Amino acid sequence: MTGATTIASIEITHHSLGLDPPFVASWDGRPRHRFDASVVRIVDSDGRVGVGSGDLMLGFVGHEDLFVGHDPLDLDRHHEVLSHLQFHYGRCWPVDLALWDLAGQISEQPVWRLLGGTTGDVPLYMSSGVRRSPSELADRAEQAVSEGFAAMKIRLTSVGDDPAVRLDDDVARLEAVRGRVGDRLALMVDCNQGWRMPWDTSPPWRFEHALAVARRLEPLDIRWMEEPLHRADRQGMRALRESTSVPIAGGEMTRELHELRDIVADRCLDVLQPDVALVGGFTGLRRVAGWAHDAGIDFTPHSWTNGLGVVANAHLFAGVGGAPWLEYPLDPPEWSLDRRDYLLTESPAVVNGVLRLGDRPGLGVALDEERLAATRVG
Repeated sequence: MTGATTIASIEITHHSLGLDPPFVASWDGRPRHRFDASVVRIVDSDGRVGVGSGDLMLGFVGHEDLFVGHDPLDLDRHHEVLSHLQFHYGRCWPVDLALWDLAGQISEQPVWRLLGGTTGDVPLYMSSGVRRSPSELADRAEQAVSEGFAAMKIRLTSVGDDPAVRLDDDVARLEAVRGRVGDRLALMVDCNQGWRMPWDTSPPWRFEHALAVARRLEPLDIRWMEEPLHRADRQGMRALRESTSVPIAGGEMTRELHELRDIVADRCLDVLQPDVALVGGFTGLRRVAGWAHDAGIDFTPHSWTNGLGVVANAHLFAGVGGAPWLEYPLDPPEWSLDRRDYLLTESPAVVNGVLRLGDRPGLGVALDEERLAATRVG
């Protein structure tokens, strides 16, 4: 490989941003006082640097030699190695993101174009994270309309003692939003039943309760109902699809490509939502998007990692298409752009609810090295 470009080094740094006020996620309930992130930098033999983020890279250290010295453009080979590492250790897909960033720089093309996209403009839906009162949520929805967003996702309350009381409360919040903005905003809901935080031992909803929730949502013209059952309950999701007019979404935390393949083959979902930073990277999820398209299933990634993860998922969305909008986590002040995007020198440009990736090579982002130095840990 004399004279050919190779991977020269891989560096991983860990960072932690203090949060005051804390972020109390509706799916968690425990105040989050810090926001942790890891950054992958892959340097090639010509000095270019590809970057990725989105997971904590557990288990990767010590395996750099599996990549160093190899052609950075051998993406399928690297994906296979990362799949093996995931089986033995943890999710290291930010390496795939960094490799595609590097590939874009080598080819002088944005990632979305390398993936086959025709435009870098990505329509967004605003995705909330904090449980708010009906009037506060209606204010937030009105603000989303004023900023040009066409859709908004609202979290149902997944923590608490009495599911029936929680449902009445959630429906009242949705009714307040619908009453304020009418049909100017498409609404989605996230039930957050597909997975649990480590401390949360409460069981996920059973089919009967998920169907009862769907029945309450039907009059509110909900665009989709997300994660209403545990991620492994494919039979329940398929039955729910057949029992309600509300489309069913999920797959955000599904770890294996073969599991996503089976979800598509079994027609379990109307909307498939794997996150490029958490499963498969670009190399794997472009395949999954193809399966979804062939089956007539909308494909739109989950993107609740960090600002670099949002940008990566936007490139995936622009490259493979398949849904009206991409998720855009934003719920200030607890989840502001300054917090979400602290790894970056600037947040991605959003105009009238559309994220504009532009034509810069690779992912087209710059890391805020000064802030990363100030937040570095370990």
